[in-house]
Formats: sequence, structure tokens, C-alpha cells
Amino acid sequence: MHRRLLAVLVPLAVLLVAALGVPLSVTVAEREMQETYVNRLNDVGRFASLAETALSTGRTEALQQELTRYHELYGIPVALIDTSGTVLLGPADAYQKAARAEAALPRIVTAALAGARSEPSSEWAPWDDSALVVAEPVGRDSEVVGAVVTISDLSRTRELILVRWARLAGLGLLPLLALTAVAWPVSAWVLRPVRKLDAATSRISEGDLTIRADAEAGPIELRRLARSFNTMMDAVENAAQRQRAFVSDASHQLRNPLTSLRLAVESLAPHLRSDGDGQQVYDVAVDELKAMQRMLNSLQASARMESLRTASPVDLDEVLATRVDRWRALTATAGQTLAVDVPPGLRLMEPPGGLGSILDELISNALRLSNAQAVKVTAGAGDGAVVTVAVRDDGQGIDASERAQALQRFWRSPRHQNVPGTGLGLAICADLIGAAGGELRLEEGLPRPDGSGHGLAAVVVLPVAPRVASPADASAPV
Repeated sequence: MHRRLLAVLVPLAVLLVAALGVPLSVTVAEREMQETYVNRLNDVGRFASLAETALSTGRTEALQQELTRYHELYGIPVALIDTSGTVLLGPADAYQKAARAEAALPRIVTAALAGARSEPSSEWAPWDDSALVVAEPVGRDSEVVGAVVTISDLSRTRELILVRWARLAGLGLLPLLALTAVAWPVSAWVLRPVRKLDAATSRISEGDLTIRADAEAGPIELRRLARSFNTMMDAVENAAQRQRAFVSDASHQLRNPLTSLRLAVESLAPHLRSDGDGQQVYDVAVDELKAMQRMLNSLQASARMESLRTASPVDLDEVLATRVDRWRALTATAGQTLAVDVPPGLRLMEPPGGLGSILDELISNALRLSNAQAVKVTAGAGDGAVVTVAVRDDGQGIDASERAQALQRFWRSPRHQNVPGTGLGLAICADLIGAAGGELRLEEGLPRPDGSGHGLAAVVVLPVAPRVASPADASAPV
């Protein structure tokens, strides 16, 4: 995460260096170019003055020697040309060779022969390989008789500018490197508690309420946030523990009086007349007491299972190996059939309380509540991120409008009011599956034998368990 902070700070520093360095670099280039232009302009001005005197007196030998000596000394061709562009004095071959490579030469010479002094080009840049052409008219106004032209190679000027730019860039990188050296440990110090807080919230979202953030590291604002977060989690954990303790204690405390009440009611059986209304009332009372005992047992089991909030990896083959024989015995006793179609090698995150207990509940619902003739268990890897386990039957099923309600606590279908049950099984299964990062869905099941519709399908979707690398994998060739 501190890399993300650096990803913000470093571009800002680069922009700052650029904002300061670019004007300086441009200034350096302009200054060097101006100095070069002024030097050439002074040279051609002096040569133009000498050329005017030489042409008027006819003594050109001294000027020819000076133009040649200037070319030999500085490597810059300089020539005196007439109004037709013919070289009168100077190194003609070197001048004409340099002139052929300069597209701007005719325009500058034409302006000079018209009596105008050439201006430096504002478009020149250090990476431009063109030469600097400077022309000075010889004569005045309408009496211009020629022009002195120099063609200067700017490679030395370019090298000088680039060297100075490199120095400026180096100086600009120093604050950037200093900022990076400071920002890296500072960002790590600031963001380390944020990473730990993020990891804590991730664990808490998986159901582990015992995790706390580090309240002793980082800036004071983050320490204050971590302490507030820990205080909040203490309150949440205490509330959850009190809730589970209340459900468990209430169920436990009510079991004894309820058992005593049931014994007392059942002790009345020998005193009832078979031809009176008392026997019917007695049967209703016993049934209600049994339903209440089942309810208390389910609530206590729910409190115990919800106290386990950590998912763990498990092989689906191992879970089925301990359950399938029992399921087949139950279905055979009820005159029903069970089919299991599960590919081997599926590994998934097991919900708290165990995947086997959840599948037992789903199979039990299919046998007791659906009046099914066939039950089928299937599984698949889905998109590779989840494993889907489905328990389908061809029984009565549940209307689409009732499927969402069926996952709520204590809800029971009107058709099942006289069937033993508490309405807690599917709700508890859905909660436990959700605690493992999965989902329980109710969908259409198998087609009914009479063709009147479909039964019910309970679909369990759970994350794929991460694969643990084995020593054999580590030594395998890549």
C-alpha cells in the first residue's frame, strides 16, 4: 500500500521538478543560441564593413586572406557574394558545399541582398541538426552590392546545451531521490496499520469476531481509529456472546420444567376415559410438549453451532464417504431411492459445524417434508472459484414465492404444519454456509413422476479451498 502512496508522491515530485527544470532548460538553450547568434552577427558585421572598403578600393587580397583564415580557424564557411549569388571572396568550395544542405539559405540571402539583416530562427532546438545562417548586407539601402554570409555548424553548441541540461536534470533528480528515500519508510510506517486493519476486517467478515486491530503502531490518528475499531468489536463480540448464551441458557433452563410438565401430563393417561373428550385434549397436549422439546433442542444446537465461525478446507470425497451409506439406509427404509453423482477431487471450504451436518439436514428435509420418491446428490466445480453441491428431490417442492421465506427462522410451509419440525433447519444451514463465504439457494428440483411439476433443490455454493503445494509439486520441472 505504501507503493500506492509513492505512486502519488513521485509523479507530484516529477511535476515539481519539471515545472522548475523545464523553464531553466529552455533559458539555457535560448541563452546559448543568442550568444552564438550575436557572435556570428558581430563577425559578419565586421566582414561586411571590410568588404565595403575592399570593393570600393579594389583591394580584396587582404579580405580574401582573412575570410580564408577565419574558415581555417573556426571551421565556419564565410563568403562575400554579389547580388546574383556568385561567390566573390572566401572559401567558395566549402561555402557551396554547406549551402546545399541548408534549405533556409536562399531566403536569408535574399533578405540580406534587399538590405535586411537576418534574424535567428525561433524554431531551433538542440536536437535540430540544421546550421545557423547569418547574412549581412554590404552597402546601404538601394546601394547594396552584395552580402557576407556565414554558415555555422551548431554541433558544439548542441553538445554544450545538452550537457547543461543533463546537469540540470541531475540536480532536479536529487530532491526527487531525497523525497523517495523519505517517503518510502514514512509511507510504510503510515500504511502498515492500515494493512493490518484491512486484514482484521477481512477476518471479521469471515465470522471471526476475536480479531483486533493493532492500536500501537502508526500515526496518532490511525491509533485512535484502531482503538475505536477494537472497542466496537468488543461490543459486537460481547453482544453476540450474550445472545448465544441467552439462547443456550434459556433452552437448557426450560428443558427440565418442560420435561417435568410432559411427565406430569403423560401420568394422566391411566386416568382418562377412552370414550370422553379428555383423550383428545391429552393427545394434543403431548404433541405440543414434544414440539416444544424439539424447538428447545434445535435452539441449543443452533447456539452451539453458531459459536463456531471459522471455515476450514475439506475434501468432498471424505465428507460423502462418511455419509452416503447412512443416507442410502434411510431412503431404503422409507421406500425411496438415492443417487449420488459427484466427481472426485473436489476440495472446498467447509462451513462451521461441518458440511456433513448440513447435507444431513438437507437429505432429511427431502425425505420427511417433500414426500419424494427419488433424491439425487450432485456436485460440480462451477467456474473454478466455487463448488456447488445440490440435493434434488421429485417431491411436493415449494412454490417460488415461498422459497425466500423458507430460509427464515421458524418459517414452515402450511402443508407441513402437522409434520414434526421446528422451521430452524434451513435457516441455520443458510447462516453457517454464509459464514464460510457461500450461499444456500432453493430452486426447482427433479420432475415429479406424475408430470405435475418439479420437486425442490437445495443448492449449496461454497468457495474452492486453496490448494496446498506439496513437496512433489515444488520439485516438479517447470
